[in-house]
Amino acid sequence: MTVRIPRPVLVATAALAGAALIVPATGAQAAPGPKGDKKHERPDAERELRGPAARTGEGAAERALGDAGVRHGSRTDGFPRHTRLKEPAPNPADKSIKLGLTPYHAIAPKLNQLQKQSDRVSVELAGKSAGGHDLYLVTVTAPESRREAGRQEQMRELIENSPAKAAKDREIKADYKTPLFVNNNIHGNEWEGTDASLKLIGELASAKDAKTRKMLDENRLYFNVTANPDGRIAGTRANSNGFDINRDFITATQPEARAIRQIAIDKQPAVMLDMHGYVNGTLIEPTTPPHGENYEYDLFLKNSYANALGMEAAVNGLGYTPAKDGVDPAVIPFRDQKEGWDDWPPVFTPQYMPFQGAVATHTIEIPLQVNNEEYDSQPVAELRRRSAINTDIAGAAIKAAIDYTATRRTSVIADQIETFRRGATGAKQVPVSEETVPGVPGIGPEDVYTTEFPSAYVIPAGGDGQRSGVAAARLVDHLVANDVKVERALRSFRAGGKSYPAGSYVVDMKQPKRGVANVILADGRDISADVSVMYDISGWSLGLLWGASVDRVAKGAVEVPSRSVHAASATGYVAPRGDLQLRLDDPKEVAALNSLLADGVKVRRAADGTAVVPGSARWKAVRLADRFGVAFHATRAKGVSAIGRTRVAAAVSPGELFALREMGFDVTPVSTDVLNAGFDWKKADTLYVSADLEYGKLKAAAKAGLDAFLKEHGVVGLGDAGAQLNADAQLIAATAVQGNGDANGVVRVDNAAGSAVTGGAPSHTFVFSPMWFTGLGKGVRADQSYGKAGGNPLVSGHWRAGEDGKGGPKDAAGRAAVVSGTSATGAQVVLFGTQPLFRAHPKGEFAQVARALYVTAG
Repeated sequence: MTVRIPRPVLVATAALAGAALIVPATGAQAAPGPKGDKKHERPDAERELRGPAARTGEGAAERALGDAGVRHGSRTDGFPRHTRLKEPAPNPADKSIKLGLTPYHAIAPKLNQLQKQSDRVSVELAGKSAGGHDLYLVTVTAPESRREAGRQEQMRELIENSPAKAAKDREIKADYKTPLFVNNNIHGNEWEGTDASLKLIGELASAKDAKTRKMLDENRLYFNVTANPDGRIAGTRANSNGFDINRDFITATQPEARAIRQIAIDKQPAVMLDMHGYVNGTLIEPTTPPHGENYEYDLFLKNSYANALGMEAAVNGLGYTPAKDGVDPAVIPFRDQKEGWDDWPPVFTPQYMPFQGAVATHTIEIPLQVNNEEYDSQPVAELRRRSAINTDIAGAAIKAAIDYTATRRTSVIADQIETFRRGATGAKQVPVSEETVPGVPGIGPEDVYTTEFPSAYVIPAGGDGQRSGVAAARLVDHLVANDVKVERALRSFRAGGKSYPAGSYVVDMKQPKRGVANVILADGRDISADVSVMYDISGWSLGLLWGASVDRVAKGAVEVPSRSVHAASATGYVAPRGDLQLRLDDPKEVAALNSLLADGVKVRRAADGTAVVPGSARWKAVRLADRFGVAFHATRAKGVSAIGRTRVAAAVSPGELFALREMGFDVTPVSTDVLNAGFDWKKADTLYVSADLEYGKLKAAAKAGLDAFLKEHGVVGLGDAGAQLNADAQLIAATAVQGNGDANGVVRVDNAAGSAVTGGAPSHTFVFSPMWFTGLGKGVRADQSYGKAGGNPLVSGHWRAGEDGKGGPKDAAGRAAVVSGTSATGAQVVLFGTQPLFRAHPKGEFAQVARALYVTAG
C-alpha cells in the first residue's frame, strides 16, 4: 500500500512586519517507510517556503528543467492506441521537399491514414519541439488487449526493478515483447531516416506473411518519426533554439531531448538505432576507444557488434558501388578505425540509451551528402538520386536490426536483465576481452574501460552551508527525471566519516540504473593519455558543475531511515524581517533578481557581489521564493552600488544565449553584420562577446558606435573572440594565452576572496579550448585561477599539450582564468578563459557570467 505525505498549505501570518509567508519544511512526496509507517519527516532547523510545483505535485523533470515530458498514454492501455493528429498547413518552404522527401506537414496525414488502415499502428504525441511542433511516436506491434498490455508493463517493470526474479521468470522468456527503438532526424538536415521509417511502417501495417506476423507478435517497434521537426523544416542541424540535440544528453536542456529520455524510460528499448548522415561508406557503430566506463560494456559490445555485422551485410547487399553509385562499403568503427569516433561521453542519444537498458545501440551514418553546401550546389535531380539511395540504405539497416532483435529476442532480453541485475546487486563490471565477448575479434587493452562504483553518494540538502539548497534540489530532481532512485534521510546520520543532517539525500548505488547515477554524479576521469583525439567533449560531471555539494561514499552502506524521493523538498525561504540578501550563486537566484529589477525594485550590489533587497519588497520576494525555490536571508548590508535592469547586447553561441535568457536577462543578439548594418546602442547596458563579433571587420561607423559605447559601458568577453575584442579596442592590460584548442573538461579553480564576479562560485569549472591570462596590468585582478602552479588542474576530460609541447594543463596551472579591471575610460571589463555557459550545461557556473554582467553594466 502506498502512503503519501499530506501536502503542506501556505499560511499567512497576522502581520507582514512580524513574519513572511512560510511553512515548516516537510519531506518530498514519498513512498511508505517500513511496514507502511506513516511518519512525517522531521522539520529542518530552518523553515522553508514551498513552491507551487511541490504543492501541485508537478514532476521532478519540470522542476529540474522546465517540463516533465509526456507520458505515453496509460501504461496499461491496449494496442492500438490511436491519436487523431492535428495536420499542419502545407509549408512550401520545407527544405525536405527539394530532396523529394516527406515534408513535416505531410507526416501527420500519413500517420492518420495508417492508423485508419491498420490495427498494428499506434501514434502518440511524445512532446513538442522547441519551435512548438508535435513529436510523433509510432508503435508497430500486433494488437494487445488492455489486460495483455498491462501484463507487458508488469514484465517490463520486473525486468528493471527485480532483475534476479525476472531472470527466472518463464513468462518473460516466452511472452515478453522485445522493444526496439528507431530515432530519426535528430539532426534536422539529415533527413532520410524519417522517410525510411515511414515506408517501413507502411509495409508492416499491411504485410500478410507469417514472418511479419510472428515478429509483431513477439516485438514492439517504436519510431520517433522526426526528433527535430524544427530543423527538418528549416534544413538546419539544430532545433529552433540553435541546439544540437544530439549533444544535449545528459543535461537535457531541450524539449526534444527530454522527450527521447522519457521514451527510453517508459519503453525500455533493448535495441536502438539513431539515424544520421552523411559518412561514405555507411558508418555503423560500435565505436573506437575510449568506451564509456559506466556501461556494462561486455554485454553491450556482444550485441552491438553482432547487430552491426547484420546491418553491414544488409547495406552492402543492396548492390550499390563506388563506381556506379558513388557509395562505398559500410564501415564499423570498432573494427575498421583506431580512434576518433568514440562512445565516451553520454551526450549522444545512442550513448545515453544503454543507461536505460539498451544492450545494442548504434549511430547509423548514411552515405551520400545532400545537406549544407551540397544542398545549395547540386542539381535537384542529383539530390533526389542521392536521397533515394540514402533512404534505401537507412531502410535496410533498420530491417536488419529488426531481424536481429526478433531472432535473438531471448538472449537480448536476458542481457538487459543482467545489466539491471549487476546494478541492483552492486556486481563488478566484466572487462571486455576475446574470452568474455566471444565472436568479437580485435579486442585489446585499449578497449578496456571500467570504473569502481562507490557504495553511495550523499547530497547535503542545504548545499555546502554557503549556497542555498536550490542547487541540491535541482540535482536531485534531475536524478529522478533520469529514473535514478534517491532517498531522503529522516534523521541525521554519518557516512564515509562525515555527519549529515536530516533531509539530506542519499543515492544508494545498488540500483538497476547505477550507470546513469554515476554518469551524473561522479567526478569523471582524465583520459588525456589514453587517446590522442576525441570526437566531442570528454568531461561533464554534474556533481561538480551544478553547484551542489556531492560526497562520494566509497564503501559501506549508509544506514539511516529514509523515504523514496519523487521530487526534491522545497527550498524557498524569506526572512521575516529586515532587508534581504540574495546570494547570486545560482541561475535561479539570478532569475529571481532579474524579476525584481523588472518590477522596479531598487536593489543594491554588496561588495561580494550578492544582492541586497529592501525589506519593502518582502512580498515580491515571497512570490519569487515560491516560484524559484531561492532563499532570501536577513542582512544588515547596505550595498556599494545600485543594480539596474541589465540589457545585454550579446554576440554569443546559441547555448550561451539560451542560458542568459534562462536567467531572465533582456538579451539582444548582435554580430559583426548586425553592427555594420546599424545598431542602436541605447538598447544595451553592457556587451557580452564570445563569438561572431570582430572589431577589425567593423565598418568605420560601426566601430565608432562601439567605441562610443565602450567609453561609458562595460564588456564581458569570453574565449578568443572576447580576448581579441579586448586587445583590439585596447580596454584592459591582459595577454590572452590560448591552450590546446582540442582540450575540454572539468578543471579545478581557485576563486579570489571577495570577488564580485566569482565570489561563491564552485571550486570547479568547465573548459573548452581553454585560455588563460598573463601580463596583467595595474588594476587588473585575477578573479579565478586554474589549480595551483606546478600541478594539473584537469579533473576529468581530455587536455594534452600541443605538438610543440605547449598549451597543456600544466602550463595553465596557477594562471588567471578570469580577470577583471577598468579601462582607461572607466568602463568595467571582465574576461573569461573558461566556458561557464557551455551548451547551457554547467548550471552551477552560470552565475559567474551573470555577476560579470551586473558589474560591467553598473
